[in-house]
Amino acid sequence: MRKRQTKKEKTSQTRLVPIYLLLGSNMGDSAKMLQAACDKIELEIGKITRKSSLYKTAAWGNEDQAPFLNQVIIVPSALSATDCLQAILKIEELLGRKRSVKNAARTIDIDILFYGNAVISLPSLTVPHPELQNRNFVLAPLRELSPNLLHPKYKINMKQLHLRTSDKLAVEKLSSQKQQ
Repeated sequence: MRKRQTKKEKTSQTRLVPIYLLLGSNMGDSAKMLQAACDKIELEIGKITRKSSLYKTAAWGNEDQAPFLNQVIIVPSALSATDCLQAILKIEELLGRKRSVKNAARTIDIDILFYGNAVISLPSLTVPHPELQNRNFVLAPLRELSPNLLHPKYKINMKQLHLRTSDKLAVEKLSSQKQQ
């Protein structure tokens, strides 16, 4: 009789894909909210292997709100990109995210920036994130973590993308994280 594999055993035999996630918050205690998101990501998606520093930026797109705290994390995972998105939506909901007006204030926002080297274009998911090259609050923490990471569509690295962006929004590095 064949023994049934546990989820952990299946995951250890499955190829883990490095997923780059952007976390953002501008409601309540944003630093605690980012940590709560990291805790839930580790339960639902995979163990976080690296975190950028925390960055403070003015709100992008709708500037009449509190500044954001942002952070990029790297999570190797066996989840598919769509399963990862579903886990993210569940985490956002658990942490009080209410979807209303585009670019509104939020307790937590989690975006998939990269899913390995994949280029994905689905109605519900576009990877790499279609606006990352236009946003300093994304590029600064990405550049900190992986300056030589190549964008799979543009074939240039994060350092070059950051130098080329037209976004002039100020990004303030607040703290360094110990790399896990």
